Amino acid sequence: MTNKVLAAVQDLQKQQQQQQQQQQQQQQQQQQQQQQQNGANGGGGGGGGEAGQTVAGGAAGGGGQSSDNNSRTNLIVNYLPQTMTEEEIRSLFSSVGEVESVKLVRDKNVIYPGQPKGQSLGYGFVNYHRPQDAEQAVNVLNGLRLQNKVLKVSFARPSSEGIKGANLYISGLPKTITQEELETIFRPYGEIITSRVLIQDGNDKPKGVGFIRFDQRKEAERAIQALNGTTPKGLTDPITVKFSNTPGQNAAAKVVQPALPAFLNPQLTRRLGAIHHPINKGLARFSPMGGEVLDMMLPAAPANGLNVAPSGGWSIFIYNLAPETEENTLWQLFGPFGAVQNVKVIKDAATNQCKGYGFVTMTNYEEAMLAIRSLNGYTLGQRVLQVSFKTNKSNMQH
Repeated sequence: MTNKVLAAVQDLQKQQQQQQQQQQQQQQQQQQQQQQQNGANGGGGGGGGEAGQTVAGGAAGGGGQSSDNNSRTNLIVNYLPQTMTEEEIRSLFSSVGEVESVKLVRDKNVIYPGQPKGQSLGYGFVNYHRPQDAEQAVNVLNGLRLQNKVLKVSFARPSSEGIKGANLYISGLPKTITQEELETIFRPYGEIITSRVLIQDGNDKPKGVGFIRFDQRKEAERAIQALNGTTPKGLTDPITVKFSNTPGQNAAAKVVQPALPAFLNPQLTRRLGAIHHPINKGLARFSPMGGEVLDMMLPAAPANGLNVAPSGGWSIFIYNLAPETEENTLWQLFGPFGAVQNVKVIKDAATNQCKGYGFVTMTNYEEAMLAIRSLNGYTLGQRVLQVSFKTNKSNMQH
């Protein structure tokens, strides 16, 4: 990756030299024209240019104008290669001008070898010392191809209510969907700033989950209204489109109930009631039917007695479900935590209503543990859910 960045830097340096020569020629022509028009006053024109740069530099240190100046030096860089590091980003953008800071946005919940700070989300921010360098970077680096990506470089806008909360979480996507196909579905509803399709750990297969960040919150709202619960053209199953939690939003709740509220279908919430998590719960839960203790400290290996599905998935037992619970409720509850192979709500043959329990099979052990830790003890429709791995004893009830 580093060699490709260096090669790109060399190409940019050549382009810059050519552009600088063209700019110098244009400046000389402009100065000649000004001298012809203004005569002895021509020197004042050059001074005006220097004064403009001084004002811009002063704005960086000035109190009331600092935010305005920052909006002219801070860039957002989209579609970065997954393996590109902050050092490589700095090296690339330093070829244009002096860089003050670089921030690569990462998912701290996904740690891969070589990415100890978390998996790159494919975008970041570069802040220059001088506005003219930032503008030059947009002109030179926007559209640059690195690996299989084409960089999108633009000015990052200052935060405002109109652009906050424009990030969407999409689940129920086909496992074969590409980033381009995901954008095609959402592009009619506004300008897409970034997009991402989550992949399975250790391979390049999508998880059926993605993110779309729009330019404006109102665009995200339009997409939710139009697409949530529908089957877009080219897909075979309905998708769920929700606002995604943002970093720092209800930070305390994220520790207790990670990410769950952002994934719930509003129709599900209205039908079964709000979800709550009891405060000061212990670190262990008892399986309601198997009597097994579930260690909430995420053990590295499965405990003895846990049921492993023949397909290699992990079977989860959910107890105390409401009578009106349907299988799509379990899909919506467990889908955000990882790949779900199948769900089953046990119903009474006479009434066709849920008997109070069901089963979910998840592909990945860590994702199943996260779902159990997050959902066990939640109140859904005024009922406290009890969630654990399915044991041999609970399997007898199936």
